[in-house]
Amino acid sequence: MLWKAGALVVAMTIVAVAEGGAARAQTPDDGIWISRADLMALPMTGPSWNRILVDAAKDCSLPDLTNQDDLTNVCIMAKALVAARTGDPVRRDDVMAALTVIADGAPYVGRALSLGRELGAYVIAADLIELRAVDPALDVRFRARLSTLLTTPTLSGPASLIECHELRPNNWGAHCGASRIAVAMYLGNQTELARAAAVFKGWVGDRSSYAGFNFSDNLDWQCNPEFPVGINPVGCLKLGQSIDGVLADDQQRSGLFVWPPPQENYVYEALQGALAQAILLDRAGYPAFEWESRALLRAFQWLHTQANFPTDAEDIWEAHVINHYYGTDFPAAVPARPGKNVGWTDWTHPPTGTPPPPPPPPPPTGPTGLTIPKWTVSSVDLVWTDTSGTETAFHIERAGADGVFAEVGVTDADITAYVDNTVSS
Repeated sequence: MLWKAGALVVAMTIVAVAEGGAARAQTPDDGIWISRADLMALPMTGPSWNRILVDAAKDCSLPDLTNQDDLTNVCIMAKALVAARTGDPVRRDDVMAALTVIADGAPYVGRALSLGRELGAYVIAADLIELRAVDPALDVRFRARLSTLLTTPTLSGPASLIECHELRPNNWGAHCGASRIAVAMYLGNQTELARAAAVFKGWVGDRSSYAGFNFSDNLDWQCNPEFPVGINPVGCLKLGQSIDGVLADDQQRSGLFVWPPPQENYVYEALQGALAQAILLDRAGYPAFEWESRALLRAFQWLHTQANFPTDAEDIWEAHVINHYYGTDFPAAVPARPGKNVGWTDWTHPPTGTPPPPPPPPPPTGPTGLTIPKWTVSSVDLVWTDTSGTETAFHIERAGADGVFAEVGVTDADITAYVDNTVSS
């Protein structure tokens, strides 16, 4: 017969409670980025609004989807926000002019990363000004172009926007996923949206949802290199240090695991795309901010607590999103610069002031060194070493000749011995 003593059942319960936490109540509503009602309730005063007005008044230049550093996209998004909030026809016409360039432009020739960074803001802008109602003919052409851009061949890497999302578990895939989801929502393509949501859920850690990514060769920052994920799971430790919440495939750009951890900016680059995906999915009714024990919140907590690396410059808009959805108070300057893909969240996503519940404790480690110092025909003494300070009990299981384990007893926490009086010769 075989015995085992462990806290596996307790660990599974902790995981189940953490994953089953309440999600934000969200049903599909008008507006892929923000609801019309919420937009119209936002103030038209203050530094955040004033910054949007300044940028919306600029000449944004022509859109260039092939230039991953082109900021015309977020400039047009500013114009769309002002047009939607105030009804300004000049700003609306500026947006329509940019959308016309995209709708009637030449076939795309460029990298998936550029398309992923650039496209999403234009889709959001079209939705904000309600292009379908304002100019139905342009909307038809714009929709046709969007449908093509999902699968149009891309250069020097992934073969398309969709492939970029599904193969790259780093900042490339995060940006591509955001534009893919924005397009799917704008087109009302629920099949494409569901697939993209499953990929994102897999990226934040649910490998049962999706696990088809091509990870980098350097897996040193992964919690479990045999089963890599986009964001490390709750309670993960390496050499006694927390890597819970690490975006391993972007953090690995800093090299092999070291401590203190390097402040790798590619992590925030990936979070730009990831947070845009989550906002869009949340609008579509998917509780993306809750998935995998609030993976996005854990990522921010690790960056601030373990890496001592708060947001800065074009990443500050990300902190506003985290504070809005989780009720946290991460440092977030106002007004905030837009990012590479979207922005203006210091105005559109103000803080809620509702703090999140404390994170669940990590699962207890299993006992070691199980020995049998004494036995008789009717009893067996079991002794083991307690390696955890957080268990609530030890569950004793015994296997018969068929190799199947069944529970035969339970001890309190901190107990390291048990006598099994149920054996027979």
